[in-house]
Amino acid sequence: MIVAIDGPSGAGKSTLGKMLAKRLGLLYLDTGAMYRAAALSVKQMNVDPDDKDKASRIVGEAKIELTGEPDSMRVFLNGEDVAAEIRTLDMAQAASIVSANSGVRRVMVDQQRRIGESAPNGCVLEGRDIGSVVFPNADIKFFLTAKPEARAQRRFEEDRAKGRISTYERTLSEINERDQRDVSRPDSPLTIAENAVVIDTSELDLTEVFEQMLDKIRESRNEAP
Repeated sequence: MIVAIDGPSGAGKSTLGKMLAKRLGLLYLDTGAMYRAAALSVKQMNVDPDDKDKASRIVGEAKIELTGEPDSMRVFLNGEDVAAEIRTLDMAQAASIVSANSGVRRVMVDQQRRIGESAPNGCVLEGRDIGSVVFPNADIKFFLTAKPEARAQRRFEEDRAKGRISTYERTLSEINERDQRDVSRPDSPLTIAENAVVIDTSELDLTEVFEQMLDKIRESRNEAP
């Protein structure tokens, strides 16, 4: 079973994707982490992420691996654990730039498909083009969204809880910039995939969203609640 979860930054994709994977016994794949690792590989080579040819070549040669359970996933870049290093605001912005590179996206999409198709029981994948590009024939597709202000508040609180120094205003600005890049890039822009279940999480507790998603999955499987 393939569950695709798309949506903008801060809509709750990662948290809900992990919750679904644990409940359903599926592999969890955070494609955002893969793009952050790809961006880090470019940074480590002192290459400008806007240099598309060099960035594509570096990412194509990089070895990116995700292992472990959803709540304790480790991300390896060329054998080095970079899970903590990629979770910075700077790497999030760099990932947004690198992910607009068509060459990089081809490499990432091939890897994501291979991982999802090889998962014994199926896979929950979350990102921005899962239902539209990576797995257009996914068993069920979700598109999670929320107002920019609500997403910025969540992200700001998460960063503060983890000891990351930022401000709500800066977080909101970064989310708006990321949204603009995601929806305007020519290759695989952020869009609502055909037949996707759209859920606005602005005013909802994530537990409520989780139950809605489970109900939709049961419906798709013709299972009783």
